[in-house]
Amino acid sequence: MVVRVTANDIPANQPPEFAPRDLWADDAALREAVAREGADAFAERIAVYGCVAGDLLYALSFDAHRDRPRLRTHDRFGARIDRVEFHPNYHLLMQAAIEHGVAGLSWQEGPAPGAHVARAALSYLHHQVEPGTSCPLTMTHAAIPALRRQPLLAEWADKAAAPHYDPNEVPIADKLGVTLGMGMTEKQGGSDVRANTTRAVKLDGDDYALTGHKWFFSAPMSDGFLVLAQAPGGLTCFLLPRRLADGSKNAFTLMRLKDKLGDWSNASSEVEFQGARATRVGEEGRGVATILDMVMLTRLDCMLGSAAEMRMALAHALHHARHRSAFGKLLVDQPLMRNVLADLAIESEAALALSMRVARAVDAAERDPREAALARIATAIGKYWICKRAPAFVNEAQECLGGAGYVEESILPRLYRQAPLNSIWEGSGNIQCLDVLRALHKEPETAEAFFAELGSGLHPALDAEVARLRELLRSPSEAI
Repeated sequence: MVVRVTANDIPANQPPEFAPRDLWADDAALREAVAREGADAFAERIAVYGCVAGDLLYALSFDAHRDRPRLRTHDRFGARIDRVEFHPNYHLLMQAAIEHGVAGLSWQEGPAPGAHVARAALSYLHHQVEPGTSCPLTMTHAAIPALRRQPLLAEWADKAAAPHYDPNEVPIADKLGVTLGMGMTEKQGGSDVRANTTRAVKLDGDDYALTGHKWFFSAPMSDGFLVLAQAPGGLTCFLLPRRLADGSKNAFTLMRLKDKLGDWSNASSEVEFQGARATRVGEEGRGVATILDMVMLTRLDCMLGSAAEMRMALAHALHHARHRSAFGKLLVDQPLMRNVLADLAIESEAALALSMRVARAVDAAERDPREAALARIATAIGKYWICKRAPAFVNEAQECLGGAGYVEESILPRLYRQAPLNSIWEGSGNIQCLDVLRALHKEPETAEAFFAELGSGLHPALDAEVARLRELLRSPSEAI
């Protein structure tokens, strides 16, 4: 038999497949940041995940993203079940991340120096390949400190930090590990959570019955959710389990899943509470104060997530330019393309450097007041800038690939749809600016920590800009 080979069978001037690759070995900036920010003791553990993420998890991510979650409100007998079904790859991605410490490493290691930095590096690697699953991982990680301050919820905190993933719908007592979601915003308030109308009526002990709704209720198949509701003493934080101790479903209804621009592998829902049982977290009326630590951690993960999207977009642009020729040269050797790639590389490394520095501040916050002050203000500053830059950055990387960066077989369209999310989640740009102004007014030590970090003598132009900024911030109200 004669086999005819056509030109289409052997494509010329096309780059090889991007993966598998070692995301740790390929990223000198990440390796340097881990060492510089004090997490070298965890380097081997991070390196292992870099290999897993760049090979198996990268391959799994495409179907997890394409085959979106589906809400099943009833079973075939008509019983209400409120179950979200995911592609099997979603659960494999979650399992790998949790077993490697993406959700819990900070808390598994207790006060070990560098644990937050190491966990940040793991999150950065994971988000590069599958940002949708980063949402429940981030919320689980961020909720643990608040739960640990409530003795009655110690089991929840310990199992959220554990390296075990169990998606089965059973009570917490029957699980080795749990995941956590959050529900803060409502239709009428959005970021203004003090306008929330969901009501909490006291039952027995620290338990309450919640009636109301949440407009964005992400990762609705989590085992428990931190929610805000109006208790008799004011806005209060609660832990609401999906399953009660007897195995029955708690009294809330998933109304629908959000049809989102991106973030397709992750389910975001609208929910109504019909007397749902929940346990108080923190004091009545201190709901906003209770969630402040969570907000700082989730904002840090927004920074890391956007930095990760930048890194993955840059890696694809570099890979393409190193293997694709145009006008007699490899793209990487064309002067204009080299300029673009250099600009992208510098901004990508800067986003990572800032994110990892803030992770070190979070790491040291309990031991060092200046680091705590820096973490307080730098999470808002970093989230504002890095997350706002990500969409334009990813689009620039797409241009490096031309049409190959616009087709759905590439990861770049997924990154482009994902990129605006972190600017919106946990407060959009104006909210971050208001938070910075609030910190400057109420916590003046944050400004001193910020300026101490910038230092002086590095370059005359920087010194002049810092002096101008310091003068401007003598009256923060005039900076608006």
